[in-house]
Amino acid sequence: MEPIGMAYGNLRQRNQFATLLSMGLVALLWTHGQAGPRGRRVLMAAGALLVAGLAASTSRTGLLQLGVIAAAGGWMAWRERAPVEPGAVTQGAARQPLLPRPGWFLGALALYALLSWALPWSAVMVASFLAGGGSAGADVQGMLTRLREGAPPGHSRWLLWSNVLWLIAQRPWTGWGWGQLSLVHYLAEYPGPRFVEILDNAHNLPLHLAVELGIPAAVLICGGFLWMVAAARPWQERDPARLMAWGVLAMIVLHSLVEYPLWYGPFQLVFGLCLGMLWPGRRQTSAMWDAEAASTTILQRQAARARWAARLTAAALLAVVAYAGWSYVRVSQPFLPAAERLAGWRDNPLAQLDPDGRDWLFARQARFAELALTPLTPQTAARVHALAQATLAFSPEPRVVVKLIDSARLLGLEQEAQFHLERLRVVYPEAYARWLAGKPPA
Repeated sequence: MEPIGMAYGNLRQRNQFATLLSMGLVALLWTHGQAGPRGRRVLMAAGALLVAGLAASTSRTGLLQLGVIAAAGGWMAWRERAPVEPGAVTQGAARQPLLPRPGWFLGALALYALLSWALPWSAVMVASFLAGGGSAGADVQGMLTRLREGAPPGHSRWLLWSNVLWLIAQRPWTGWGWGQLSLVHYLAEYPGPRFVEILDNAHNLPLHLAVELGIPAAVLICGGFLWMVAAARPWQERDPARLMAWGVLAMIVLHSLVEYPLWYGPFQLVFGLCLGMLWPGRRQTSAMWDAEAASTTILQRQAARARWAARLTAAALLAVVAYAGWSYVRVSQPFLPAAERLAGWRDNPLAQLDPDGRDWLFARQARFAELALTPLTPQTAARVHALAQATLAFSPEPRVVVKLIDSARLLGLEQEAQFHLERLRVVYPEAYARWLAGKPPA
């Protein structure tokens, strides 16, 4: 059961929830420009609800995103309403402003500040009432507390990034390899404190690219993206739909500086859609022959090719999605309670897995499931040892390390067992204590 006062919707954690709310605010501002007076009042109420959700999330990323939206939106709203200088040339009649007045953006910040105090206080009151007047809920963590105290010891972003920077310094040119950060973090002997959790992402996109692919690749990728943004000049954009796409991209990029939203499907889809909206269209060129007749024929041919290309692309995407969906259903069966599995998987879900064949898309997860469900005996020691070695790069968590140690000992590989026993002591001291006591890892 999650603690009272932590809002994250149906997502894994509060920052993802906050980013989706911020993306909703950006889309709401675009919708505001298309709505009538009554619709705009409804949208303002919806915006207040989104701001309340951001305050309830207590996400520092969400606070930063709201600040960027308020600053950029307020500036564009002021620019829309700025008086025209005498003698300036205008085209057509004055256009109705699309954005709310600048004061609304200041009001959003004020509402956020008020709710950041009121929501934790109300959560404490509700928890105390439900507990019969006790002290339950007194530990509700509001935004002010999070800003003042930061992350618990061993969990801060600064410590995480310092570990990643140390790893980058060891292999600055080529990096450690794509997907190898968790294993490298487990094996690393840092000169100072270490981030205490499994570290499979640097929680900063440029740093992650640098640690796994090397500094040159990171500079090339990030520099190329910045060059494309600068070439597109979003600050000169006037089209509302394109401004919305730029705003949503900005929310995802901000989130990518402290976490890894682009590793999740919803954000990948939105990122791709925004790039598609902003991608420059093909420029029409003048022809040397009769433009009217030629353009009709060319457009008809282009339209026919585009229809066939769209159909083939749609069919290919449907096939890929169907294959991925079926693979996911197969591999997820061992992770479900027996009563929730499909009929053919209930008794022995491992017999249906094929990580080296049909299940290659989720091969790492399939091997993890087999490792977790296979008992360690002298007969299975070789298989468990091979699975543990392969799974270590995917998820070097205590249960995997313990199975690697125990299987290595059964196989007489004492040097390997001692090495990983020392890593278990350094990286997971609590799991090491449980291992010494003969208890399974938590």
